[in-house]
Order: sequence, then C-alpha cells, then structure tokens
Amino acid sequence: MVSHCANPKCAKPLHYLREGRIFVFDVPGKETDRNGKRSRRMEHFWLCGTCSQTMVMEQSADGVRAVPRRSGLVEMDIVVRRTVLAS
Repeated sequence: MVSHCANPKCAKPLHYLREGRIFVFDVPGKETDRNGKRSRRMEHFWLCGTCSQTMVMEQSADGVRAVPRRSGLVEMDIVVRRTVLAS
C-alpha cells in the first residue's frame, strides 16, 4: 500500500489521489516457483503534486527510484511499465 511520496527527500503522506501521480511497475519478486521462474508483482509508487512537477519514477536493474523529469517527456496520468524476461 502506498502511504507517502516516493521521493525520499519529501515523503509527504498520501491522503488523496486527486493530487500527484501514481506509477505502476511490474517487478520481479524474491521467490521462485517449482520451475525456477521468479515470481512477479505489480508495485505502486506515488509522487505528490509538487514532486511530480519535476520528477518521474524510473525502473532500472537496481530497482525503482525517483529521477528528475526530462524535458519533452510525454506521460500519462498512470504509467504502467511491464518488463519481460527472456526465457
């Protein structure tokens, strides 16, 4: 459950979704199934209205983190990124 802004320098409590942006990422879990495949789960992140004006959430090999917004980047209100692992 998302309870605060994902920007570690802010951490504003989440009270209403009418302000800010929600980001959803498909991230690998820590568990593996019987076939050796890693489990996956959807993880939600929220940036408050102030932080979402200058930042976005980004997924990399190191995890999900808040990064400065690049100029000219087009975004939707809800961003879903799905990572497909090669078998």
